[in-house]
Amino acid sequence: MNSVLEALAATNSSTRLRAALAIGTRPEPGFLDALVDRCAVEPDFFVRDMLTWALTRLPAERTVPRLRAELRSDRAQARSQALHTLSKIGDPGTWPAITRSLLHDADDQVARSAWRAAVVLVPEDERAALARELAAEFGRGDRETRLSLSRALVALGEVIEPVLRKAMADNDSAVAEHARATERLWHDPDGGFDLAVDAAKRVAALGPDREERTDADR
Repeated sequence: MNSVLEALAATNSSTRLRAALAIGTRPEPGFLDALVDRCAVEPDFFVRDMLTWALTRLPAERTVPRLRAELRSDRAQARSQALHTLSKIGDPGTWPAITRSLLHDADDQVARSAWRAAVVLVPEDERAALARELAAEFGRGDRETRLSLSRALVALGEVIEPVLRKAMADNDSAVAEHARATERLWHDPDGGFDLAVDAAKRVAALGPDREERTDADR
């Protein structure tokens, strides 16, 4: 056990990856704390993904409470990875831990992980409320952050329609464009987010009536 724990903290990322794989292949609850602690500091994406997989192989009744505690960590990566892992475990009882503060976390990566976890764990009767909560983040961040929000909203289905209509009429152009791009992505998921953003910008520049005529003329 000690040799595996040492490998989990090795300088070489391949060594750490093999250690996480070994733990997941033969899961033992005694590795729980080491895996969670490593998630908080691991710099390599592929190793983090393997750490998450290894955690999903442990008994959920032990893993979930430990990860929920990690959501209160001062480290952004610890919160983000805990959210990501909880979404992979998919325990419905985790939903109350996805708080408003996590959905609106100042760190973009944490917020994105919270959005993804929320749409996986939200009960059916709270989907509309979640859509309204997520809509408050329209216009936030860079392309990847906006795409993450749009995908999360689209995953909620028809409950997003009223929040999209409201946001598309917002005076803030960034909010309105992001909402319109989300609407287009919802109706045409194969069209791609960048094309949806371009179309939303055309609407903002030309006005919705002229955009409809322009589309019809093509």
